[in-house]
Amino acid sequence: MKILAIDTAAETASAAVTDGGRVLGEYALSHKKTHSQKLMVLIERMMSDLELDMRDIDLFAAAQGPGSFTGLRIGIATIKALAHSVNKPVAGVSTLESLAYNLPFADGIILPVMDARNRHVFNAAYKWTGSGLKTVIQPNVCGIDECAERIKGENVIFVGDGVNVHEDLILSRGFKTAPVNARLNRASSAAAAALVKAGRGETLRYTELTPVYLRLSQAEQELEKRMAREAAEAKGELK
Repeated sequence: MKILAIDTAAETASAAVTDGGRVLGEYALSHKKTHSQKLMVLIERMMSDLELDMRDIDLFAAAQGPGSFTGLRIGIATIKALAHSVNKPVAGVSTLESLAYNLPFADGIILPVMDARNRHVFNAAYKWTGSGLKTVIQPNVCGIDECAERIKGENVIFVGDGVNVHEDLILSRGFKTAPVNARLNRASSAAAAALVKAGRGETLRYTELTPVYLRLSQAEQELEKRMAREAAEAKGELK
């Protein structure tokens, strides 16, 4: 099964093609978060170098979140359009689960963390077992301190761009961090997760693929606060 996967959830824009789990090609660019300008260029160049046509792809996959709101929208829209063009199925994979695939069969707990700003991180926890990757903590967003406290005393390795932001704190708690070459989002890891989902029959029509944000955007948060304040003022609770 040939899979075209992309990950645009963070600063890195990444695209990969795998066949039966073997990576045929993977292109990535971490530069100024210009996903809208660079993503299709990466995909087209990779497909050309591999001498493949979109009709050769059996499954289209995307990291569907959490992550950058804009990045996720670009990635989801792109993969839906490509799948629609050749009438092929899609698979959405958790960005955090995909990061765990960067560390195949690592001992202990793998804790992906993605920077969510203001000392908060999108995070989850996974563990490799004889039957594959097991979810230990479901994807969520919380403060980095709370995240580190949850797993005290465990053999834990942190992975993801949140490590770059909070590495001093993570190391001070006695945890390990993934090496730089395995730390950031990779489309080949998203493809690996998608291959497992396909084996379980968990594919979708392109119309069914949606982003998973885990929290409201900054604009939506501000709107919610303003509406709450206006409602309180209307009731005379604020002066």
